[in-house]
Amino acid sequence: MNALKLVLHSIWIIVLSLLTQIGGLIWILSLLVSTKFKTKNRIVFPILYLTFNLIIIPPTAKLFRREQLPVFSDHLKPRNWVYPLLFRNYVDPKLHAVLIKSSNNLSKKNISLTYLDANFPFINGFPLLPHLSHNDGKKIDLSFMYLNANSLATDNKPSLSGYGVYAMSENNRSSKPCITRGYWQYDFPKYLTFGIINNLKLDKKNTAEIIKELLDNSEIEKIFIEPHLKHSLGFNHQNKIRYHGCQAVRHDDHIHLQIK
Repeated sequence: MNALKLVLHSIWIIVLSLLTQIGGLIWILSLLVSTKFKTKNRIVFPILYLTFNLIIIPPTAKLFRREQLPVFSDHLKPRNWVYPLLFRNYVDPKLHAVLIKSSNNLSKKNISLTYLDANFPFINGFPLLPHLSHNDGKKIDLSFMYLNANSLATDNKPSLSGYGVYAMSENNRSSKPCITRGYWQYDFPKYLTFGIINNLKLDKKNTAEIIKELLDNSEIEKIFIEPHLKHSLGFNHQNKIRYHGCQAVRHDDHIHLQIK
């Protein structure tokens, strides 16, 4: 392997590790396997990656107190296949139990929980970029509920990623105060939509139902949403719903949930 190939492989290993935690190790393993058996790595890597993703990592993560969230459930599901494919759908067993119980209760009201980024399967403190705190299995982002053009409740979301489309309310405050104070990242999720695919508006009733259901669980430590939404959804006096501050990013495109 020449120097250029070594550099390129090293960069790709770092990128995969940052995106998936496990992918860099799988790439190294695939290089070893493809070299030994004189097989093309572009064939070996996808096979190994899917094998680890579907078969090896889920039971192994349990040894490190991480549970994989459902992928094909109607009640609790990822925004899209990217989140489980990138190993970003693992949580602490307590949070897993909270989400399963809450999603089952909400399903009786025809509401399904859609999750975004959760945590990686191993190692407390390993950063799940671009988040500041999704590194211990105790945090997860959940989607709001929305109304379609006919003002009917829908499971659709306004962006492909689930992030970056900000919900408006009658008391909406812009991100300008944080940005003018030098917190440039505050408004950054608008660049992470990966495509705005639906023209939807916030379903206040069903979004409030989700938050109420979560708050009923004693394991919940805090929920982050923007202050204007806390007021608009009727949670003014709920101490567990807090403002995250300018050092984070806007939370009027998703719910941040964490347990004790």
